[in-house]
Amino acid sequence: MTFTLFIEQLANGIGYGLMLFLIAAGMTLIFGVMDTMNIAHGTLYMLGAYFGATAQLLTGSFLLALLAAVGGALVSGAVLELLLMRRLYLRNHLVQVVATFGVILVAEDAVKALWGVAPLMAATPQSLAGSVQMLPDLPYPAYRLLVLFVGLAVALGLYVVVGHTRIGMLVRAGASNRRMAELMGVRVRRVFAAIFGLGAVLAGLAGALMGPITAVQIGMGEAILIPALVVIVIGGLGSIRGAFVAALLVGVIDTAGRAFAPPLLRQLLPPALASDLASSIAGLAMYLLMIVVLVVKPQGLFPARG
Repeated sequence: MTFTLFIEQLANGIGYGLMLFLIAAGMTLIFGVMDTMNIAHGTLYMLGAYFGATAQLLTGSFLLALLAAVGGALVSGAVLELLLMRRLYLRNHLVQVVATFGVILVAEDAVKALWGVAPLMAATPQSLAGSVQMLPDLPYPAYRLLVLFVGLAVALGLYVVVGHTRIGMLVRAGASNRRMAELMGVRVRRVFAAIFGLGAVLAGLAGALMGPITAVQIGMGEAILIPALVVIVIGGLGSIRGAFVAALLVGVIDTAGRAFAPPLLRQLLPPALASDLASSIAGLAMYLLMIVVLVVKPQGLFPARG
């Protein structure tokens, strides 16, 4: 393993972690503040990817694709919150899981009807199609650097909003003690709607950014949902800081496992066995991290509720 390869995979892991953070940040606020299990959150990520890819194919503009993805996800999230989630806030988690799982099935059928079953592939913007020379022997894709920049900018923006604004104070109060916040006069319905809308926007943005990197296809929301839930558990419910740290850890560990485990095991085992074992180890890496964290800190790294 060379130093150049290490830096490249580290950057890839951070980029993947930041996309996980965009998904997990909305989910952890919804679960931590609203005490609501919304497993259809990955569907908003998928819809954002489809809206963004379609807009880019029609207009050729990456900026319009981002706007379409964010706007489409926001509208979809608002409809979901208005028609379904408001009826689930006071129900138990089993009812919430079953109902939002139904949303996943309906959304996937709707996507099949509108876009078909063939995957879409959003083109990398022409201005970002090249590479940036990070090190003398390390050209790094410019688009992936944009993903890093946007992810860090959103994380900084969330830190400012949640930690230094009035709406952030209400969010933190609800995450810490929802009942007390209600007794203090917080307009819970408005706060819930704002949090749900913010989560939808972040999910749509993540979907649009991942479009040129991975295929836009049915089921991509469920594929990202499990790592996002792992991030939430590791970081602590309702904690933006915890989601950020945990997302970076999961992103780096998952990427490192997939990049470095196969060549290392091939030096010790037959190629076929090494390939199968490396795939299993890479898939288990984030779960092993979660187990270690929960043994040491059962409430997560930075739980919002002390």
